[in-house]
Amino acid sequence: MARFRIILEYQGRRYRGWQIQKNARTVQGEVVQALGSIFPDLKFEFQAAGRTDAGVHALMQVAHLEVQARLAPALIQTKLNQALPADINVLRVDLAPSRFHARHHAERRSYIYQISRRRTAFAKNFVWWVVDPLDLSAMQEAGRLFLGMKDFRSFTDERSDEKSTRVLVEDLRIAEEGALVLIRVVGSHFIWKMVRRMVGVLVEVGRGRLTSADIDAFLREESSRPAELTAPASGLFLERVFYAGDPAPGPVRAMIRVD
Repeated sequence: MARFRIILEYQGRRYRGWQIQKNARTVQGEVVQALGSIFPDLKFEFQAAGRTDAGVHALMQVAHLEVQARLAPALIQTKLNQALPADINVLRVDLAPSRFHARHHAERRSYIYQISRRRTAFAKNFVWWVVDPLDLSAMQEAGRLFLGMKDFRSFTDERSDEKSTRVLVEDLRIAEEGALVLIRVVGSHFIWKMVRRMVGVLVEVGRGRLTSADIDAFLREESSRPAELTAPASGLFLERVFYAGDPAPGPVRAMIRVD
């Protein structure tokens, strides 16, 4: 058996997230179908570092493929890209150690959310257009409350009795580029809808409708308010998955230019 590390990018707009679902088009489903056309008579294992929600994009999703085949990594990449739709692209395929696991060996993930200060005809599928002025200083101050190991049960629909809602957030940065406000969050892992609800709450702080005290309350006691403020999926990108020895994230950069 050979094991490969596969790095992919994709637009999430047409998909119901990463994970295979019945009667729904997903990114994993498209890749598995493409792999089936390449290895029609072979069983294979294909798993990613984590799921992305419906409509969420990825700049660097990492997966592993285990298959009893002798194809060169470059040839697998070529064949996959020939079989995949245009909004899913394999950036790289490498041989991996036999024990490499895309999810279990990942140490942290980073997401970037893009907020546009203006209406845009070309970038609307990759941003959230917020009409109101935003106080970035207030958002940055409030964002610091998310740092550290916190209970994000108010920021997810995961059932707390079935899965832990405690997440270590290592970094949260807010930057500006042209007409965009960029929010990057780095953490050990992320639970369902967590980042989008963090962004929605921070935007309400920027609008002056919530305060840092409100965020502190959401983190101490369960509240339905963050769910009401969930940011659209269009602006969210899985930026990177980090493994042992990988460098720290660089500067926060926009995925698309909006001046």
